[in-house]
Amino acid sequence: MTERLAQVIAAIDAANAADPNTEDGTPAALVYGQRMTTELDRLEPEASDLLRIAARGQHVERWLLPRDAYPDGRAGYFAWRREQGRRHANRIAGMMEEAGYPEPDRARVGTMLRKEALKRDTEVQALEDVICFVFLRWYFADFAEGRSNASLERIVSRTAAKMSEAGRARALAEFDLPESFAAAFRG
Repeated sequence: MTERLAQVIAAIDAANAADPNTEDGTPAALVYGQRMTTELDRLEPEASDLLRIAARGQHVERWLLPRDAYPDGRAGYFAWRREQGRRHANRIAGMMEEAGYPEPDRARVGTMLRKEALKRDTEVQALEDVICFVFLRWYFADFAEGRSNASLERIVSRTAAKMSEAGRARALAEFDLPESFAAAFRG
């Protein structure tokens, strides 16, 4: 790991260490960033430094803009998510600038964090696949509690649709999915 990459990762971790929400006594955003790195290392061992930054910074300081600051429903959710992507990109760009990354590199990470050109940009797609794996591996079970099967099928279908064909195939191989969920990953 280069010195400047290490500096940015440390800055992201320091920012996320301030998350008041915890998971087993550890700031939740810090845990999430570490999980993103773990999945990226597993799925994309040759990932660029810029993709590594985007993965670790995917939810940097996410708690500062709570979901309930936006209206309920899909429109509110998408507006919140777009603003989070913009905020994350700006925050990470500042960290990268402090570490000496040039503007084109900062802009590239911003593109990934805002999910621009999903399905057309291999690094943006790789980041999305990592996000989906982290969700399925560590967050889906808790997320599923109290939701109807129909609601979960819709969510799983949307998750699968965001993934690459290779990501969907790998998910089928790695997760023991009920047939109603597995069908979404085959389609």
